[in-house]
Amino acid sequence: MRETRTMPVPDGLDGMRVDAGLARLLGLSRTAVAALTEDGSVQLDGIPAGKSDRLTAGAWLEVVFPEPRRELTIEAEPVEGMKILYADDDIVAVDKPVGVAAHTGVGWSGPTVVGGLAAAGYRISTSGAHERQGIVHRLDVGTSGVMVVAQSEHAYTVLKRAFKQRTVDKRYHALVQGHPDPSSGTIDAPIGRARGNDWKFAVTSDGRPSVTHYDTVEAFQAASLLDIHLETGRTHQIRVHFSAIRHPCCGDLTYGADPRLAERLGLQRQWLHARSLGFQHPADGRYLEITSEYPDDLAGALRILREA
Repeated sequence: MRETRTMPVPDGLDGMRVDAGLARLLGLSRTAVAALTEDGSVQLDGIPAGKSDRLTAGAWLEVVFPEPRRELTIEAEPVEGMKILYADDDIVAVDKPVGVAAHTGVGWSGPTVVGGLAAAGYRISTSGAHERQGIVHRLDVGTSGVMVVAQSEHAYTVLKRAFKQRTVDKRYHALVQGHPDPSSGTIDAPIGRARGNDWKFAVTSDGRPSVTHYDTVEAFQAASLLDIHLETGRTHQIRVHFSAIRHPCCGDLTYGADPRLAERLGLQRQWLHARSLGFQHPADGRYLEITSEYPDDLAGALRILREA
């Protein structure tokens, strides 16, 4: 059961930012309050409040807290098809197969990158929540490709900062329906949760800033293979952005792809692959670029298009 607290804003918090004022009032960190505002869980006089909005004395405050998290554990289980692309004392990079989550989570009991690494004998960083130790970024369960995991505490700190500051070069390849016009460009459109749907996202006026750069690598009669550089890293960003411009990822039925084309290409999921990661090594600063090859299902879809 989610806890809800309601009260008038005290006089002493009048004029303060929401994150600073509620941190003082509720005994939370400003980061925790900011997370509540992003989820729409903080309202002032019935209107969702942003973290930088100002409090007004006497305004009616309502805060809905998330449900308490149950304790999650790491299951050391081998992950079929997960390959090690690079490893040293600080980091390990894997080729994540489709159908594998980065870490255990509420509602997910399938294979995970963390569990697969534990089963393979890798000692990963103990930083972060227990069930996602070493995880500095994530890929969707339905997306394959390269992921890097921290093995040392120093690597965890440095890589988390690098992803947050957007200094990591994240490259994806996507096969989208039709031919985007222009063939190379940028999609700059905010992304938020889709109205009435907790697990689907959409371009929304009040969403978080989201920027996707793309170039066409190869064009076919029915689709285009794109090289994509993410400036931001929102959930489902590529899928949402290309669906919004009416060029959804092939096979992505959730975001409007043509099921007949998906069937012709033999796709059971979206054609989206984390192609490469480029970053400075957290220990010595040398530049690393780690690349993942297309898995069989994605390579097979391209072969069908090239032979048409």
